[in-house]
Amino acid sequence: MKKTTKLAIPATLLFMLNSFAQETQKILLSGPDFEHQTAWDFKVTDGQNSGEWTKIGVPSQWETEGFGTYTYGRWYKELNQEEPSKEEGFYKYEFEVPQEYKNQQVIINFGGAMTDTEVKINGKLAGEKHQGGFYEFSYDISDLINYGGKNLLEVHVWKHSENHNVNRAERYADWWLFGGIYRPVWLTILPKTNIKHVAIDAKANGNLTADFEFENLPKNAEVEISLIADGASSSSFKKFTKELDKKTEKQRISVQFENINPWNPEDPNLYWVQFDLKKNGEVLHSIKKRIGFRTLEFRKRDGIYVNGTKIKMKGINRHTFWPESGRSTSKRISLLDVNLIKDMNMNAVRFHYPPDTHFLEVCDSLGLFVLDELAGWQNGYDTETGQKLIKEMVQRDVNHPSVIIWDQGNEGGWNYELDNDFSKYDPQNRIVIHPWSDFNGWDAHHYPTFQTGVHRFGSGENVFFPTETMHGTYDNGIGSGLRDFWEHYSKSPLFAGSFLWVFSDEAVLRTDWTGEQKYDSKGNLAPDGALGPHREKEGSFYAVKEVWAPMQFQPLQITQTFNGEFLVENTYLFTNLNECNITYKVQQVPKNFLYVDAEVQTIYKGNFEVSDIQPGETRKLKMPVKDNFFEGDWVEITATDKYGREIYTWTWKIHHADAFAAKFIQKNNGEKASATDNGTSVVLNGGNVSITLDKKSGEITKITNAKGEMPFVNGPRPIGMQAEVDKIEIKNNKENAVATVFYNGGIDHITWTITNDGRVHMEAIMLKNAGRNSGFDGAFFQGEISKFGLTFDFPEEIVEGFKWFGKGPYRVWKNRLDGVEYNVWDKDYNNTITGESFENLIYPEFKGYHANFIAGKLEAKDKTFRIFSESDQLFLRLFTPDKPKNVVSKAKAHPSFPEGNISFMYEIPGMHAFKPLSQQGPSSQPTNIRIKNGDDGISMKLWFDFRDFEE
Repeated sequence: MKKTTKLAIPATLLFMLNSFAQETQKILLSGPDFEHQTAWDFKVTDGQNSGEWTKIGVPSQWETEGFGTYTYGRWYKELNQEEPSKEEGFYKYEFEVPQEYKNQQVIINFGGAMTDTEVKINGKLAGEKHQGGFYEFSYDISDLINYGGKNLLEVHVWKHSENHNVNRAERYADWWLFGGIYRPVWLTILPKTNIKHVAIDAKANGNLTADFEFENLPKNAEVEISLIADGASSSSFKKFTKELDKKTEKQRISVQFENINPWNPEDPNLYWVQFDLKKNGEVLHSIKKRIGFRTLEFRKRDGIYVNGTKIKMKGINRHTFWPESGRSTSKRISLLDVNLIKDMNMNAVRFHYPPDTHFLEVCDSLGLFVLDELAGWQNGYDTETGQKLIKEMVQRDVNHPSVIIWDQGNEGGWNYELDNDFSKYDPQNRIVIHPWSDFNGWDAHHYPTFQTGVHRFGSGENVFFPTETMHGTYDNGIGSGLRDFWEHYSKSPLFAGSFLWVFSDEAVLRTDWTGEQKYDSKGNLAPDGALGPHREKEGSFYAVKEVWAPMQFQPLQITQTFNGEFLVENTYLFTNLNECNITYKVQQVPKNFLYVDAEVQTIYKGNFEVSDIQPGETRKLKMPVKDNFFEGDWVEITATDKYGREIYTWTWKIHHADAFAAKFIQKNNGEKASATDNGTSVVLNGGNVSITLDKKSGEITKITNAKGEMPFVNGPRPIGMQAEVDKIEIKNNKENAVATVFYNGGIDHITWTITNDGRVHMEAIMLKNAGRNSGFDGAFFQGEISKFGLTFDFPEEIVEGFKWFGKGPYRVWKNRLDGVEYNVWDKDYNNTITGESFENLIYPEFKGYHANFIAGKLEAKDKTFRIFSESDQLFLRLFTPDKPKNVVSKAKAHPSFPEGNISFMYEIPGMHAFKPLSQQGPSSQPTNIRIKNGDDGISMKLWFDFRDFEE
């Protein structure tokens, strides 16, 4: 027995139906989203659970509901498969339509179904088969309905289109291929005489132009236009009444509203405009549209202007995707994603196909520019099909103020015969671009190099806004090198912004997998995001947040002469910085924070008085430097925008590393230390700590304390240079003992000092004495180097966590030093592989390079020890991240790491971003090191505390 849905009609609605004006009614036949589904009868022809009628929740992708087969769109290339996944789905659903609707127009609407769809009502075709999986379509079924009785809806969905061009546009693609009715299905109830469609152009000056399509327009009809601000309870705007021409179903009307607040992504002011179709004072049909007033200007060889302001888009590409539901999402997810995009200080987003309507609604209300795209991933639609889909796409999305540009296809997926079709339905006459192409004055070049030129960008004349940049496979790209690219490109007045690839990793939960691994990103083909599949924040998220923060501080080092002044630039498009809230704190780290649990203290705090700082201006912010200022350890500035959203939190340390080391390392009373030469080794003793240095290698071979051996050994070994031991000298002083290891090669000498209470100090002098460099090629380092420092071994398997003061909590690369700040950080050990550990995706990753290390404690039960740096700008390397195991095409997860697993470094490598490092900016390049006779050399000073403390 099939379940029949009855369309409940409130008494107020019955009154409206039986008496006067009619508003458009929307009645769901499915659930509103995948989180609130309605059960329909269903059968699939192949794959999981095929061949039998059962139930399925609608809307959904049938794969994520346990039916059919999973297919990734690169089946024809990297995956080397025959074209798979041609199953068909059959849906049935019964519903009742009250007799009261008999004199109305009944439309059935599908928000989206993949890929070909045939619809029957009571056994009769509703219309021609729809082709194209990303588009809203509808049928007038007024004459097919049994009013007051049961109606049978039958939907036949082919995952694979019978139109080869549709398959090439949508299925030969670098994304997951799904099947099913994945967006809502609903009935639209209209009066016989109605406003069939309206396309609006609302200018920033309050001028509103509306292009109407009417159905059954009578003589002597007129339209009344009224306006109310979104969220307001009443309207203060003048109403307009315009007479209509009976002779034409399509008409244009313009009116002028006063005192309008225009829309932009920083002030997304919205209004509801109501159109009442009337005759002789009676309202025949009434519709409402939510709009924003804004003026778009597209000036070739100049730029893109919104409300007279030249814009720069800080954007990202996004797929409509959720791991448990494929492309069937919800307004909750749209709200989540737009907030995350805004949290990264972005103002724009681009798609490879039209997104959910609710996503555009959130972009309207929270403020994002949208590039809305006709699908076509490297292959375009045929002209006949493309014309139909453009109409569906533009008519659905035309009134969203967030939509500012139409894209036709992607990377060759366009059809030149379709370019003029967009303007047929768009009174705003938005431009049409071909993403990655230099087309019609708009250069959307994909993955440009830092030096892109030859009459393109650097020496070109077209407006430049790459619609894909900084490819983020695994932990690559996104934030790596972004500051270089952004600052370099921003020097050009033709630069209109760029769009990173991509928002999140597209890993789907496989309902057909039974092992431990459940989430599938097809190896390296889909984990390209700044966020994990469930929106876990990767390091790049915070790097982008800092680079694209709409206020930028000029470089500053706090010294004894600091007077509290910061120079800040306003990089907003429309917002004065005096609309933001900017606070400061002077923070203090307890001196014993690595020995006992102790909280960071705030010395003092306050709010900046922000003067008039217009977009593009640089002005001073000043905080008080109180008498106790230098008792603090870092200054922290947090800015929030006018809506309370955090822009970013910046930090500056107050002291140098040696002052921090003197503060943080705990000193005890102890007996006399000693240094002993044992023939093949030198042993340093102090307190309950003993260190053995091998005389041939200069490396630590053994450390003991009161509880036994400490496995911090096999170092220091040089990174990025060659060195061999020349000799070792020892010296016993009154309160400490010293062993100095002299080297030939890149290391001049390393002095080891142990105090009478067991603290160990290392001072290395590197790249100094040319006299002992003979026999080593490149010992002067007059070439390039990407890794430089000293390394040790420590068993990773016993490590439990790490607590430290320095920049964090995320790991860094040489070209991604943004997004980390000074604080006391603490993280447990994890083995996250970015872009692959979806079953246990823990951020921040434990392993990798950490910036501006000051002091830390490596927690390993009774092998716990502490490290303190007296050298500024030091990177701490903690172990080597595991590489992904499921790579299906050429992809590097990260640069190679040096020997050992705990390293102290002055140079670390850059992370590539879909392009070789040589094609990126300055911060991605290897370092040039030049040493001259007379140079003091490069010093690295560290304290180690291997003493036994009760935890």
